[in-house]
Amino acid sequence: MEKNVLKGALLVGLGASSYGALATVVKLAYAKGFTTAQVSTAQFSIGLTVMLMLQLLFKTTAKTQESTPRYSILKLMIGGTSLGLTSIFYYFSVKYIPVSVGIVLLMQSVWMGILLEAILDKKFPSTRKIVATVIVLIGTALATNILSSTHELNWEGIAWGFAAGLSYTISLYSSNSIAAHLPSIKRSLWLLVGGLIIIVLIFGTTSSYENFNFGIYWPWGVFLALFGTILPPLLFTSGMPHTGIGLGTIIASVELPVSVMFAYILLKEPVNLVQWIGIILIIAAIVLMNVNSLKANKQVVQ
Repeated sequence: MEKNVLKGALLVGLGASSYGALATVVKLAYAKGFTTAQVSTAQFSIGLTVMLMLQLLFKTTAKTQESTPRYSILKLMIGGTSLGLTSIFYYFSVKYIPVSVGIVLLMQSVWMGILLEAILDKKFPSTRKIVATVIVLIGTALATNILSSTHELNWEGIAWGFAAGLSYTISLYSSNSIAAHLPSIKRSLWLLVGGLIIIVLIFGTTSSYENFNFGIYWPWGVFLALFGTILPPLLFTSGMPHTGIGLGTIIASVELPVSVMFAYILLKEPVNLVQWIGIILIIAAIVLMNVNSLKANKQVVQ
């Protein structure tokens, strides 16, 4: 596959932006009395249903279907469990700590992604990636206003948030590496199957499904499914093979400013000058990472 880094960066950025809206909406759902089990299950069941419809609508040729190894589907399902775990961990996290702190912990996937790529490729990260990572982390701290936070942090929430960051990194890796030869819709479908299975297994072993409130499906479940399980997998599976996991996780940090904006608009959380500076730093880091790609594409156009 011929790589187009700019196209991949745009797709990954849009996917991450979709994720940015989730925490605020989940907070609003919690305020209505819904639980993490209900939120996660509705999100993934609706998302899987829509993805299945898309798969049937845009079904590929029989020849392509026959050439799809079963172990590829199995690997996608296993990799997809990280999608379900990310939602569970992240939603548990924002249940105990503010959205701003939860997103900071989720964004630890930046350095985790760089580290994972270095380990898998057995190659030390480039200076550009290291500098961009540092800028993203500084910008993250400023954008969430965590440095001036006066509240006591719930350590259970911090643990869930850190677990979400690790799981998110694995999700990005799954989108980038597993069965990359398959169409995006098919890959997303099986990733969601794995995600829903792990959610049902985890909550099904407890009393979480007792007195299930089906009111979660509208409008909360539809919104969370669209921006949490339908658009992101499609965008990530299409974009990550072009960017690579290291660059992809850095670009995915645009989820942070989007999350801050949603919290500002829907939760009425104030956004001060320091936070805006952090957002600008993150955008600057993304531009830094794509300088070479911008130059290369400019030369192609000329």
